[in-house]
Amino acid sequence: MRITIVGSGCVGRALGGAWMQAGHRVAFAVRDPESANAWLAQALGARLIELEAAGDGTDVVVLAVPWEHVADVLTAVGPLDGVTVIDATNPIVPPYARLEVSGDDSGAETIQRRIPSARVVKALNTCGWETMEQPVYAEGRAVMPVAADDAVAKVRVLGLARDLGFDAVDAGDLAAARLLEPLAMLRIRLATAQGLGRGCAFRLMRRFRLVRLTASPFQSP
Repeated sequence: MRITIVGSGCVGRALGGAWMQAGHRVAFAVRDPESANAWLAQALGARLIELEAAGDGTDVVVLAVPWEHVADVLTAVGPLDGVTVIDATNPIVPPYARLEVSGDDSGAETIQRRIPSARVVKALNTCGWETMEQPVYAEGRAVMPVAADDAVAKVRVLGLARDLGFDAVDAGDLAAARLLEPLAMLRIRLATAQGLGRGCAFRLMRRFRLVRLTASPFQSP
């Protein structure tokens, strides 16, 4: 799959490197190709492209920039018509102790309103870049909830999350981002204030699977 990552920091590079190992073609859309982060991204074997070309000839665009840069980035890249856009951001504002958007809205929904012709998917926001590089722990695989209104885009991103090694789970429609972004805040608190470290991650354990019946169990076949 052709993946363009907007942002060449730790998160972008962790995702890009892992996806390239899984056989995907990765490019990084950057403002400054001479920056240290851009050089590190290129050293992974990925292409560097201009930010304005992020949506050209790609299947997926990943937003892997700090929330305070999202608005400027979306202005630069344009509408992204029909493109699957993974929102890996969290609407956290300095000093990074609260969400700027919460309650009856979310950062992902804000982004979808900004680029209505794109297929926004909320994913890859509930762990640190260290877990993105290695999501398999001794206890099992870290969970990665995926939320989107577009069913095709959601299936695509679930597959990409599994390619990284996550236990990818359908979290419902895009409004579920209102739950996933506070979950990311909880992880940050556990990692920092509670001292668990940046490598901490969430795991989903299942005792049984819910079966949805399409007919009464008492009806004859």
